[in-house]
Amino acid sequence: MRERKRVTDARLTTARLGDLSKAVAVPTYDRSAVTPGIVHLGVGGFHRAHQARYVDDLLASGVRDWGIVGVGLLPQDVRMRDALAAQDHLYTLVERAPDGGVSGRVIGSILDYLFAPDAPSEVLSLLTDPQIRIVSLTITEGGYHVNQATGGFDASDPAIQADLQPGAAPSTAFGYVVEALARRRAAGAAPFTVMSCDNIAGNGEVARQMIVAFANLRDPELGAWIESEVAFPSSMVDRITPATTDDDLEEIGWRFGFEDAWPVVCEPFTQWVLEDRFPQGRPPFERAGVQMVSDVEPYELMKLRLLNASHQALCYLGYLSGYRYAHEVCADPLFVDFLLGYMSQEGTPTLPQVPGVDLPGYRRELVERFANPYIRDTLARLCAESSDRIPKWLVPVITSQIAAGGSVRRSALVVAAWARYAEGVDEQGAPIDIVDRRRAEVMGRAIAQREDPLAFLRDRDLFGDLVDSPEFTEPYAEALASLHAVGARKTLEAWDR
Repeated sequence: MRERKRVTDARLTTARLGDLSKAVAVPTYDRSAVTPGIVHLGVGGFHRAHQARYVDDLLASGVRDWGIVGVGLLPQDVRMRDALAAQDHLYTLVERAPDGGVSGRVIGSILDYLFAPDAPSEVLSLLTDPQIRIVSLTITEGGYHVNQATGGFDASDPAIQADLQPGAAPSTAFGYVVEALARRRAAGAAPFTVMSCDNIAGNGEVARQMIVAFANLRDPELGAWIESEVAFPSSMVDRITPATTDDDLEEIGWRFGFEDAWPVVCEPFTQWVLEDRFPQGRPPFERAGVQMVSDVEPYELMKLRLLNASHQALCYLGYLSGYRYAHEVCADPLFVDFLLGYMSQEGTPTLPQVPGVDLPGYRRELVERFANPYIRDTLARLCAESSDRIPKWLVPVITSQIAAGGSVRRSALVVAAWARYAEGVDEQGAPIDIVDRRRAEVMGRAIAQREDPLAFLRDRDLFGDLVDSPEFTEPYAEALASLHAVGARKTLEAWDR
């Protein structure tokens, strides 16, 4: 049996690539010959497991002018800067299959990484460089500042307000994008394409509307120019990528024989469907397996309403029932039946035709992916930032089903489970750490529901007019009462039986 010792004297660097174990694949192209064509804002695990891997494939095929420069915007991103800088911006991508198989690959497509708070001028200089033709985004659902009730731009964030002040140095993604576009316009240079890779329905259109709204508050003429001249293609992205753990760091050492300060772990499955709208040019993404299409919407709705909404369907009920990982929940037939019931009876009826996709097969494959025990995706991660997720992923299913006279009982139980989870105490009396940008409001309403069963639903910024719909409030109130009375598992056992 292999002795699992952490390696301490072999940090991953360009100079050591030739000496690495044959068990890990390494870039075979000359990274020094690659020039940047993409700037990515918000370099997290998903970007490194997904878009950066696709670009790495292209670089390996001979493409040379589409390397990536990452930009970090948040204080915590300094850790990413330091980790990547120490290893020449290389990192290891580890894929874990359901049968226990593990494959490792060093990714070289990120050429540089800038920490914007320390280098705003350098970031703006990069963004205004004509060779940068795409600016891509993974800034989380909340990063688009959408008012969930109205669908309009929410400019109340203090950072957004600061970026709107005349002459301000930008700090937000919108601030940097709009300032860079303003400078390109003033110089008579072509604008870059803005490519959203976040889990939002119509992410390109949402990015366009919100960025134009931000620009209009700063300068209406600039806003009009962005609206007419800048392309915002939509995309559907899919790869389960849990947070990197200390165990993952240790595994790189004993499995591959070197140290990596920030590897990324993911499942083998990956999918990217991308609207083919890039006026300033794009990499030959199709060569790397990206589905280039004229209309992304059917694919993105399928993913948001089946995969993403199903993550919410399992995480709160699973956590309250005592599970802590997604694969544990999906090894339980009670939960699998509930997930498949939600997907087939509530999620799927709201979808348009999805070209080339067998939806029953897709639903079964999702459960198999969730059940991969080697990914160890935590329920806490899936439960986080729910106020940015439920309104975009599940509320549209509910409103569509109500309009069509369809069932919403399973969706009502999911929302009630979120409300119960948001009380911040589990069924054994242990505290739950609620991670949400609207934490105080969400927990306040959850606590108030002991006296007012619909208190949680009265947040119209999250739920719109659902509180006025008895088709939803009746099963919701029934579910919440049962969760309080008998707990999550017994509620699930009796639900729709």
